[in-house]
Amino acid sequence: MTARRKVAAAAGAVVVAGAAAVVATYVPPNERIQGGTAGEQLAGDLVGAGASSQQAAMQGWQAGYAGAQPGVSLSYDPVGSGGGREQFLAGGIAFAGSDAALDEEELAQATERCGPAGVFELPNYISPIAVVYNLDGVDELHLSPETLARVFDQQITVWNDPAVAADNPGVDLPAVAITPVNRSDESGTTENFTEYLAAAGSEAWPHEPDGDWPREGGEAAQGNSGVVAAVAAGNGTIGYADLSQARDLGVAAIGVGEEFVLPTSEAAAAVVENSKTLEGRGEYDFAIELNRNTTGSGQYPIVLVSYHIGCVEYAEQLTADLVRSFMGYVISEDGQEAAAEVAGSAPISAALREQAQTAVDAITGAG
Repeated sequence: MTARRKVAAAAGAVVVAGAAAVVATYVPPNERIQGGTAGEQLAGDLVGAGASSQQAAMQGWQAGYAGAQPGVSLSYDPVGSGGGREQFLAGGIAFAGSDAALDEEELAQATERCGPAGVFELPNYISPIAVVYNLDGVDELHLSPETLARVFDQQITVWNDPAVAADNPGVDLPAVAITPVNRSDESGTTENFTEYLAAAGSEAWPHEPDGDWPREGGEAAQGNSGVVAAVAAGNGTIGYADLSQARDLGVAAIGVGEEFVLPTSEAAAAVVENSKTLEGRGEYDFAIELNRNTTGSGQYPIVLVSYHIGCVEYAEQLTADLVRSFMGYVISEDGQEAAAEVAGSAPISAALREQAQTAVDAITGAG
């Protein structure tokens, strides 16, 4: 099976419009032991915004949660990680989805928004960032970290460059210009991708990790879907996007140690399991420091860990109840299965679920 077909099989029905396409087994609310939806039925509006990478997963979560709490109207605007964090910190939404954890300045702002109880950051969505490409006649592509970095830094400008050829012996690479496509908006996907390039690409990537694309030139597009559309519209194009949105584009296998590894949910989960939680943050802040330089077999290091960010204590009790209920569903086995069904994401481990449950249980209202 080619890389293109493997990704198509993994991503599946990512762009389905609505809940009908989600197929999962949901336990009735009164039978749940965990998941935050047991007990009293709730009614109200719950509003979130943020990472576009979570858009497909959110469809699964919305469908499953509606079955448990039909009285709750849940909306999520995929404006991008930066926009989600900004709206949350300004008090405009109840929770944010973000492909990057809050930085020190944002943590200070979060204390102003949420009070001394602080924030929770739960790594609820784990997915590979796929390096997507569109190159006529090339169905499989291998790229070492250094080659990948030089391509996106526009040091390598044609597909039959000797460095690309060295990664792909026996492949007839055309003399076609490379058009790198990056995000135009501030993005956690970009921050994760540039963090990988800086760590694994070594001197081939001279830029600091950043949510804003650091290199001028190339082509820019809004959101994961915009990057995918731009790559699909050209020949010789290459970009980066959440695997759930890669559709039928070609996807590169990335050099890890002595192997070239394709992005899969299993390979993403493997590298997360070999990473550590950041120290020195709040009691319910479970941000992860990913091991980008892994050489472990079967691990894919260009991985996106997307967080749900919210207050441990809300001003309104109803808001606290709604957030606690929804987050409990998201981290449950049912919730993770629903996301995996539509987004091809990697379900969080039992250890991460147990850790997250302590934060969910702590969510409360001030009044």
